[in-house]
Amino acid sequence: MTLKAVFFDINETTLDLAPLRASVGAALGGREDLLSLWFTTLLHYSLVDTLTDNYHDFAEIGVATLMMIAQKQGVSLSRAEAEAAVQAPFRVMPPHADVIPALQELRAAGYRLFVLANSAAEVLAAQFQHAGIAQYFERVFSVEEVRAFKPDPRPYRHALTALGFEAAEVAMVACHAWDLAGAKRVGLKTVFIARKGQVLYPNAAAPDLILPSFEGLAAALGR
Repeated sequence: MTLKAVFFDINETTLDLAPLRASVGAALGGREDLLSLWFTTLLHYSLVDTLTDNYHDFAEIGVATLMMIAQKQGVSLSRAEAEAAVQAPFRVMPPHADVIPALQELRAAGYRLFVLANSAAEVLAAQFQHAGIAQYFERVFSVEEVRAFKPDPRPYRHALTALGFEAAEVAMVACHAWDLAGAKRVGLKTVFIARKGQVLYPNAAAPDLILPSFEGLAAALGR
């Protein structure tokens, strides 16, 4: 079946977490090295919310899990301080340097481009305005539409149904193995972007493509 469209993950895959690294690090007493632990904990508790049917948006979970990390590290951090460290910086992350040229190439090659992200729609709108990438995507799907976070099958299936695509007509691009595991189980083609520090999950089916960056994505997909 001919590949017609590409879904993109946003946080860390498309946008650089550098502003969060600085703000989260400052909130944790200068420990920028704890960004990865915080983001992993954020993802963990997004799945707790999904499995317990207790939905909070991604930023809300980010604030709560930053407070948890601070408590574990013996750092005094109020909710207001955690909100300041997470909410505004989440909205001003720049695109990775390889992103815009790749999106332009994909559009020129005839692919239809969409977003499927864990962030709330309002946050995504702010992110896109700051990053200057909104014009490349036909539609942005937030998991809040189904109140279940990726890699639960519902967000992927919801986007496919809304657009009228068969799963095999769409590729999911992400730097997170858990995201691609969910996409693969639904039947999407999968592309792993090996951002720094990201590795594949050996117990999941291998992605269809593994690339070091967005560079050459259109050619790798076959156009």
